[in-house]
Amino acid sequence: MTDSKPKTTKTDRDYAMFEADLSGNVLNMHLLGRLLQWLKPYKFSLFLSSILVLITSTLHVLLPIIISLVAIDHIIRGESSSETPDFGLIELNTWLTDTTGLPPLLVACVMYGVIQIAWAITGHAHRMTLIAAVINGLRDLRRDLFAHLETRPSSFYDRVAVGRVMTRVTNDIEALYELLRGLGSLIGEFVPFFVALVVMLAIDVQLTLMLLLALPVLGLVTFYFRRLTRTLFRQVRQTLSALNQNMQENLSGLQVVQLSDRQDYNLDRYTRINQSNRNFELRSARVETFYGAFNDSLAHAAIGVIIWYSASQVADLSMTLGELVLFTQFIGMLFHPVVVLGEQTNILFRAMASGERIFQAIDWDEKIHEPEDPIPLPTRLRGEVEFKDVHFAYEKAIPILKGVSFTIKPGEKLAIVGPTGSGKSTLIRLLSRFYDFDDNQIFLDGIDLNHIHSHDLRRRVGVVLQDFHIFSGSIYDNIALGNETITRERAIAAAQTVNAHHFISRLPEGYDTLLTERGQNLSQGQRQLLAFARVLAADPEILVLDEATASIDTETELLIQDALHRLTEGRTSILIAHRLQTIQEADRVLVLDQGEIAELGNHEELLALQGLYYTLHNLQFQDAS
Repeated sequence: MTDSKPKTTKTDRDYAMFEADLSGNVLNMHLLGRLLQWLKPYKFSLFLSSILVLITSTLHVLLPIIISLVAIDHIIRGESSSETPDFGLIELNTWLTDTTGLPPLLVACVMYGVIQIAWAITGHAHRMTLIAAVINGLRDLRRDLFAHLETRPSSFYDRVAVGRVMTRVTNDIEALYELLRGLGSLIGEFVPFFVALVVMLAIDVQLTLMLLLALPVLGLVTFYFRRLTRTLFRQVRQTLSALNQNMQENLSGLQVVQLSDRQDYNLDRYTRINQSNRNFELRSARVETFYGAFNDSLAHAAIGVIIWYSASQVADLSMTLGELVLFTQFIGMLFHPVVVLGEQTNILFRAMASGERIFQAIDWDEKIHEPEDPIPLPTRLRGEVEFKDVHFAYEKAIPILKGVSFTIKPGEKLAIVGPTGSGKSTLIRLLSRFYDFDDNQIFLDGIDLNHIHSHDLRRRVGVVLQDFHIFSGSIYDNIALGNETITRERAIAAAQTVNAHHFISRLPEGYDTLLTERGQNLSQGQRQLLAFARVLAADPEILVLDEATASIDTETELLIQDALHRLTEGRTSILIAHRLQTIQEADRVLVLDQGEIAELGNHEELLALQGLYYTLHNLQFQDAS
């Protein structure tokens, strides 16, 4: 019994959302919560990283206190303000001096060195534990996303560009990495901020409040800057993407470009896009430079205000020199978190868009519907295939198959021919259950295909396409395809049967020869023979050849024709071909026209009818005749 079909059909789905350029302007806490689900297995690492960043931040605050309060005030000037928190460092310096007998200033230098080393170690440990947890979590997310996309049906990829899907697995995951790493480090920015604020208030409340007035100014400028750069960066990415697309288009079609003598025209187009990218890059660089100069100027102005305001206080001893130095050193701790927060906000919004795209893909529930209680197939099928009044359309308004009915007997070879768009390949896609269709339309040994799990079915149906895929890896890997039951001996036997063993044995590493992308180090004919060996090694009961010899030279076709006699022996075979030799050897020929069966019979019978097959034969096969 099959699952009930969803109310939302493939034509009702909004595939356009995969083409939309999401901006991520809204902070989606639900999305962040979902993202954290992938970090749960690594919560101990995240907890440890949080502890380490707190320790690192505390040590970072202690370093300027040693210079100002311990070294300058306590040791050099011999004075100390009881109102300024020194976190016990003065007392520690005194105890170490009395214990070791070393000069106090040397002890202070040793204390500074030890804390500096501890700060570096804990900071490194924090970053590594945080990065490890984030990378592991995103690795799991990428794996789950890849596994989900692998199970989407052909109807999904018919409407969604593969490049858009790949962007979600690569670029969008990378954007989440920047977000999570930044959020983890952001904790370490605000610990020094609050500690510095407490110490500065203890030294001089009025001066601290004056400095705090600069924070809203810095915050507003940062907000405006990030809003401006967000738009500029988007324009930079869009022009850069257009630049790369234009170059890829021209280089991949270089022969056409040169034959049509349109190099100057293409260069002019590329130059215009390049100029646009350059303008946006320069604008973003100007804004970045101005913002950096503004931050530096604001910090230096704050230091100037502190020195001008505090000089008289140091002179009348209401503020120590060490406290003045400490104030100037704490300015960075006061201002820097605001700048970092602005940076992380920008990253956050970009990551929101990436997160929306990722979970948009994960939540896409379109799939081939499997039976709740699949019928188990016998060890060996007889191989009878029946199409019974099959109606099918990729789009509702454009029917492809219109009431197609025929039966293929066990062991029979049926050739299917017809004009382009008549529905030949659609029959094969339905037989392999790449698309959903209604119950009681297609049967295998009397069993409704919708009652068979697609994994079980596809192990029994071997398909060789005209444009088949070669994976990176060895010859043997491309024959076995990860099937552990296909041993090397079995792969070699299959290659020998389809006459592929001869060329494979002549390769430098034989069956261990590594193939380049899409098998470009093999000829078209050799790749076709390899595809035959791949299918034969799997030993399916149903064999489908979808125009598999259309691009093969005559010599290789003779090798394949010889192999086909053995390949199809005892198997139900469906041959979609344009070659006359292949069709003549079929037991029957099915002629399709506009999704309907026009004729059915053997080669001689159909020629005698002088119908559509006769016309196709004269138009397409006269050279072969």
